[in-house]
This record gives sequence, structure tokens and C-alpha cells, in this order.
Amino acid sequence: MQAFLVLANGTVMKGRSFGANKNSIGEVVFNTSMAGYQEIITDPSYKGQLVTLTYPMIGNYGINPDDMESDKIQASGLIVKEYVKRPSNFQSKETLSEFLIRFGVPAIEGIDTRKLTRIIRNSGAMSCGIFISETYEDSFLEAVKNAPSMEGQDLAQVVTCEKPYLFGAHSPSKFKLAVYDFGIKRNILKLLDSAGFNVHVFPAKTKAEDLLKDGFDAYFLSNGPGDPAPLDYAISSAKAIMDAKKPLFGICLGHQIIGLALGKKTAKLKFGHRGGNHPVRNEETGKIEITSQNHGFHVLGESSSDMPITRINLFDNTVAGLKTKGLPVMAVQYHPEACPGPHDSAYHFQEFYTMVESSKS
Repeated sequence: MQAFLVLANGTVMKGRSFGANKNSIGEVVFNTSMAGYQEIITDPSYKGQLVTLTYPMIGNYGINPDDMESDKIQASGLIVKEYVKRPSNFQSKETLSEFLIRFGVPAIEGIDTRKLTRIIRNSGAMSCGIFISETYEDSFLEAVKNAPSMEGQDLAQVVTCEKPYLFGAHSPSKFKLAVYDFGIKRNILKLLDSAGFNVHVFPAKTKAEDLLKDGFDAYFLSNGPGDPAPLDYAISSAKAIMDAKKPLFGICLGHQIIGLALGKKTAKLKFGHRGGNHPVRNEETGKIEITSQNHGFHVLGESSSDMPITRINLFDNTVAGLKTKGLPVMAVQYHPEACPGPHDSAYHFQEFYTMVESSKS
């Protein structure tokens, strides 16, 4: 079936459908990872976005139930150069096409993804649509232009869990950790459990005041989609946790929420950071880590003695890590769970555990 990719700037690209037979509109972004397409499209941080994969051949190892980062596909659509119909992997249970159709998500192949990536880099992330049709219609572009901007959207409420739940192995000897789910990836929960925490997951709007009464040893703010600025409830919770001097760790959206709670501002990046090859300098040691990243907003501000910037993204010198003097708080803009991606930063989970241990003693 023929399909059209339509950008808000008027660019139209013709390709072939290999996903669900439906139209979809969202913000078009690109990810430079060479593997991990299943983890990428099931990551809740991609809610409301059409994901362009710059690696040219996608689908060659199929779909494996163990590689899910949530319980469904979260991206609004998938854009690739070449789809591989016959996967070759002993763990594969279904093709990528079957997976997309099962969750009702459209996808388009035959697109010049290099050209599309250059458009996004030069013009910025913008509204875009996948339209399954044999002929182009002017109404496609009109629908794309009428789509809401990612700025100002609170999507954490859309992807968060509906009720609290426990994750992993629980033991009386472990520290009790309250996790705020703003769109958390499953591998983050796995690594928090492996680090030695009793993991309790809560919906995004859970009041910190209620959790502080329950004797949690530490708190975690997860990754997630959309603009951090409208999340007043999350910023308020972060402030309450810091006022109580409880250990707090934030990743990606969680990092931005901590930044806002500390009085900093956030802004939208032109085309975002998405991929597994982002160099970050540790300002405390001078070492450089290659990190996995997925975000469209970032924290603004200069380093100070009270609120030191601990990490810098070497692609554009944006803030990639924060701490605050006198409080057990750490925050990073990248994904130390790296699924997909490099494992240079996986130590952060053990570092958080050690911080909690020191705070308790």
C-alpha cells in the first residue's frame, strides 16, 4: 500500500506502508542508534512522536517480548529507509510489521531518511503525518499544520501507570524506593531492583506529602515525554522531597523536573538529542562517557557552588547533569540504563544506592 509522509513545512515524501492501515500525526524526530528499534518505539518518552531511524535497514532481527520497554508501542509512527520482511534471529516471535499492526501504529518505508534528518536538523523538529493513501490530498498538509505543538503538552499524565505497583524482588533488608512514573522504561526498574532497592512505582500525580509519611528511604523521578514546564504537580513533589532532605535521583524528564524545582528554567531543543552516541563530560572527574539520550527539552543555567552542573553534553554544551550542595540529590539528562545504547553510565544506579546508604548512616 502506498503512503505519504507530510511535514508542516510542506515537504511531501512518497513511500510504502508496512504498519497499521491508519493515518497518524505527531512531532517528527530522528534517532541515530544502530540497533534497538523495538526498545525505541516502546519507550514512553516517544509518545506523540513519529520516529525516524537513521540506520538504513530496520526489522532484520524481528520482535522479542523480552525487549519491551513498556507494555505497548508508544511512538505514533515509524519512518525507515528499508524494512526487512524476513527477520533472522532465534529469539524473534513476530515481524516488526506484525508488531506495528497488532498495536495499530502506522509505518512508512522507502523514505530518504538522510534527507529527512537534514531537514529536521536545519528546520527543527516539527509536526508531521503518515497518511496511508494511493493519492496525495491537500487535506494532509492542512491536518499536519493544525496539529498541536509539543511545547506546553503534559504527556506524563497520558503514559503514567493508573495505580501503584511493586516491581522486582522485595526484601526487608533492602532500601524502600518510591518511583514516580512519568513514562518509565522497564530497564530502569530492572536496574533499580538490581542495585538493591525495594521498588514501589507510583502514578505521576501522587503527592509527595503522602509518600513522605510512608517512610520511604529514597525517591526516583523517571524519564517521560513532552514538556516539563507544565508539570506543576511533579515540580511541587520534587521540592517537597528536597525540603525533607530525602535522597532523590532524576533521569531525563526527571532531571528537568529537578532543575525546575531548583529554580532553573527549561527550553525546547531545536531537534533534540536521540541516539546512543552522545558524548558527555563528567565535570567532577574530566572523564568522557558515551551515553544514550532521548529528549527534546533541556535545563538552562550556569554552574554555581550551590548548584553545580556535573555533566556537559559535548555536542552542544547543554546541561547534562545536576547536583545541589548540602542535599542528597543527583540528576542526569541521559539514560544510564542504556536500552538501547552504551553502558558507560550504568554506574549511576549503584552511585545512587551508595548516596542513599550514606544518607541513612
